[in-house]
Amino acid sequence: MKNIAVFASGNGSNAENIIRYFHQPTTGGEVAVVVCNRPQARVVERARSLGVPVEIINKSILNDPDQFLPILEKYHVDLIVLAGFLMMIPPYLISYMEDRIINIHPSLLPKYGGKGMYGRHIHEAVVAAGERETGITIHRVSEGCDEGEVIFRTAVEVTPDDTPETVEAKIHALEQRHFAPVIEMLLK
Repeated sequence: MKNIAVFASGNGSNAENIIRYFHQPTTGGEVAVVVCNRPQARVVERARSLGVPVEIINKSILNDPDQFLPILEKYHVDLIVLAGFLMMIPPYLISYMEDRIINIHPSLLPKYGGKGMYGRHIHEAVVAAGERETGITIHRVSEGCDEGEVIFRTAVEVTPDDTPETVEAKIHALEQRHFAPVIEMLLK
């Protein structure tokens, strides 16, 4: 059984979906901990209600290997999954977890990636640009923001009638359908 750490900063719907998915014993993994940088984020409540421990951290803890690596070791973390985590992963952690940190991005990278491109900002940009498709990209985390190796990508149509809200709903459906199975594939 592989131990997963889910890093999240907000609502936590992807984190909850991943936790529920990996409650199945046949998946080969389980969410051992949720790491969050915002104590009031809804993901904290969601994780705790599902019996998953939560570690609240700040930037200085994340950036200090002497403070942060013991957290990963405590939970015997094999894979880190970023699910709406809004802090940059420090180089030491990328090196320490070589090829074992993945992220989901709500666009078809390299479009709409990089600093400041997250959540609703992306959907607004997609609609404003008149894109005809968008989607999700699951990728390995590298030192370049949203530049790591693509593991999985899938698209959805953007119609002329779509708004940022309707695009967001389409993306959320793709995330819920594909993220956990891709994680399971990586564990095997």
